Amino acid sequence: MARLAQTAGLTEIQTEILAAVKTFVDKEIIPYATDLEHKDEFPEAIVEGMKEMGLFGLMISEEYGGLGESLLTYALVVEQIARGWMSVSGVINTHFIVAYMIAQHGTDEQKQYFLPKMATGEIRGAFSMSEPDLGSDVSAIKTKAVRDGDEFVINGSKMWLTNGGGSRVVATLVKDDLGADSVYKNMSTFLIEKEPGFGETRPGLTIPGKIEKMGYKGVETTEMILDGVRVPVSRVLGGEEARGKGFAQMMDGVEVGRVNVAARACGISIRAFELGVAYAQQRKTFGKQIADHQAIAFKLAEMATKVEAAHLMMVNAARLKDAGTRNDVEAGMAKLIASEYCAEVTQDSFRIHGGYGYSKEYEIERLMREAPFLLIGEGTSEIQKTIISRGLLKEYKLQQ
Repeated sequence: MARLAQTAGLTEIQTEILAAVKTFVDKEIIPYATDLEHKDEFPEAIVEGMKEMGLFGLMISEEYGGLGESLLTYALVVEQIARGWMSVSGVINTHFIVAYMIAQHGTDEQKQYFLPKMATGEIRGAFSMSEPDLGSDVSAIKTKAVRDGDEFVINGSKMWLTNGGGSRVVATLVKDDLGADSVYKNMSTFLIEKEPGFGETRPGLTIPGKIEKMGYKGVETTEMILDGVRVPVSRVLGGEEARGKGFAQMMDGVEVGRVNVAARACGISIRAFELGVAYAQQRKTFGKQIADHQAIAFKLAEMATKVEAAHLMMVNAARLKDAGTRNDVEAGMAKLIASEYCAEVTQDSFRIHGGYGYSKEYEIERLMREAPFLLIGEGTSEIQKTIISRGLLKEYKLQQ
């Protein structure tokens, strides 16, 4: 039994789910991940296996055919899947966020229409805030929806859609000028349906080919071009009365996403440590295993401490969200420390491997290309520090 990244107080059901997922990861993901990743091939068989396990409906309530599990369960499942291959966790991450947003903010009709099919994986979700000309500055969104009778006409271009090709619904944040005094209250989220694939996937909506990436391969990342896409009023998330609430809805989803990214970082860190500690006991120099050299032993101690600290902060952020408590600061802290530690632990494992770590035959080479993504996904470390500092200054404001 591994000592690191254990979680106290889990229910019997949570323990059973995690045991099943770990077995699946060890048997069905890790042995195939490196080959699929080098080919940049979508893990079709792995995704089908996750569908059969019910993982696409993990957080969807039983009322709609899901398992009705908590954010904590979801985060721990993602941690295990990322331990096997981070790209696979990306396939379900955006799907989870969209399902969560519909469950929390959707109309009854939207829930009944989307959630049962999302629970089985028949409908896969993607969500979109970013655009080609903006990074973290969401207020600079240009994609715009204009009312035309019972429909909206949407024009613009969105960027960095995970699942952009394979998804059937994209939760999309756009400008929706309502005359509000804040730019953030002039945004709405639309549930834009499309067919899976590339090219024109519905009239006016084009998904160009995959964006080539350094890592995070296998899962497709795309652009989305909207040229006169007509969307009915019924596909405003939460209905017409929810117009102008799109930014708040997205931020609620992003809090879930930040816990997810923290979990993914924890998963990669765990795997990097496993590879490093194993190699340190196999490789010998000067007549003894390199783990017996103090320089390596101390490095392993530091790596393990970072793995444990990141895991605990991720679990805390998930539990706060489950309790209905505001967790923007804690989610930001978890994402910040988990992603930064992930980069450090992975690089230390790479150094332990020496020259072999640079070889594509060794798994650590893949992890070295995957870890940097987590430093920027769901907001850079600098954005997390901004969120954390603002929250702390509000909490600790001096009384005048």
